[in-house]
Amino acid sequence: MHPMASPDGCPALVLNADFRPLSYYPLSLWSWQDAIKAVFMDRVNIVSEYDTVVRSPSFDMRLPSVVSLKSYIKPSRTPAFTRFNVFLRDRFACQYCNTRDELTFDHVIPRSKGGLTTWENVVAACSPCNLRKGDKMPAAVEMFPAQKAYAPTVNDLHRNGKLFPPNYLHESWLDYLYWDSELEP
Repeated sequence: MHPMASPDGCPALVLNADFRPLSYYPLSLWSWQDAIKAVFMDRVNIVSEYDTVVRSPSFDMRLPSVVSLKSYIKPSRTPAFTRFNVFLRDRFACQYCNTRDELTFDHVIPRSKGGLTTWENVVAACSPCNLRKGDKMPAAVEMFPAQKAYAPTVNDLHRNGKLFPPNYLHESWLDYLYWDSELEP
């Protein structure tokens, strides 16, 4: 055991009661404090632990690295329409030039021309492309999105989220991430 290791570097992966992550992107993580609170409130089972120990006057406890909810939370069937989810749907790439820098979002049919702020009319765009297109129709400036804007499913966003793993993945998490991925023949 490494009682001197900082608990701040020990987030817990949160799994639903079916042992799937609550979300892939952002990855469902709790701080060590939230994980311990959930353990004491009997809301989760500890699946795996770090070697790091926290101590109080009355007990010692290894920090949970993976917890599973005791009650199943039904996943939302439709993802929220947010800037982040638009970027995730579009794989964090400008739909006009494919750069990943300075992302904003663009109304394919400009609002000034009756375009709505909906999944079907908004795409990720870098600032230079967004400025170049401005309030013009795609044909007028010969700028067409690489993919047609669409309302993604939760599975679309999960699949895309797996393309952008977090910077840190603890070894105890690997058994619970990507286990539903297709295997190579």
